[in-house]
Amino acid sequence: MIDTFNAIIENHTLFVISCSMLGLVIGSFLNVVIYRLPIMLEREWQREINSATENELSNSDSEPTFNLVTPNSRCSQCETPIKAWQNIPVISYLLLAGKCHNCNTAISLRYPFVELITGLLSAAVAWHFYPDAGTALACLVLTWALIALTGIDYDTYLLPDNITLPLVWLGLMVNYFGLITSLESALWGAVIGYLSLWSVFWLFKLITGKDGMGYGDFKLLAALGAWLGWQMLPVIIILSSLVGAFIGISLIVLGNREKTKPIPFGPYLAIAGWIALMWGSELNALYLSYAGIT
Repeated sequence: MIDTFNAIIENHTLFVISCSMLGLVIGSFLNVVIYRLPIMLEREWQREINSATENELSNSDSEPTFNLVTPNSRCSQCETPIKAWQNIPVISYLLLAGKCHNCNTAISLRYPFVELITGLLSAAVAWHFYPDAGTALACLVLTWALIALTGIDYDTYLLPDNITLPLVWLGLMVNYFGLITSLESALWGAVIGYLSLWSVFWLFKLITGKDGMGYGDFKLLAALGAWLGWQMLPVIIILSSLVGAFIGISLIVLGNREKTKPIPFGPYLAIAGWIALMWGSELNALYLSYAGIT
């Protein structure tokens, strides 16, 4: 086992392919996380409400188990359990022609898309950070978390603490070993990342009386600061604004989103954070040069 692992690490192409294949499998799991985690949180909140109000009508003990593992995946239309061969990332979707094997209900294109994008981004991370396997594996975890957060926030306008807060601590732990930046830079990245959006939130609320963003955005930027360091925060904020403007306008022009419907900021932060992870140093140098600072 160890010899196989060493052989994979020592070969650049094999390492990239292996990470890509792993990414496809993780992508399949991320589909489960994106769909189930918000439901799990909603049920937990409902149980807390029932407990606080002593509501006897809803007995959580009688509810069937529902988590990231149980129950097994099944068709949302006919409830037929999905067999192992029907759950192979991307390939099963093609073999099934995008339809349920039992009732022929169309399967959302999102499922193979998430699997494919996870595989491709995993390959890109492996290629970029090779031969530093430790840094590459850490950055794979960050990439997978950002994909999950993007999907959840787009669907529900939530950035769950279950992901963002562990991501902050994991970033600090990773940089304790100096894998991406120094621990000092990571610490201040988390602090400044949180406080910067927190300040914008309260300034906007004082002026307009409305909430401009959610607290999850603060925590996500804090997590990105913990991973990439405070130096990357200006690049992330600028990139997220540009990405948000481009995607938002594109969705409105294409008619895929109403002009009055709010667009979550989390996906744009996640995309900007991943770009900064890959090419942040180059973009930072370009920005400072353009600004005449260097």
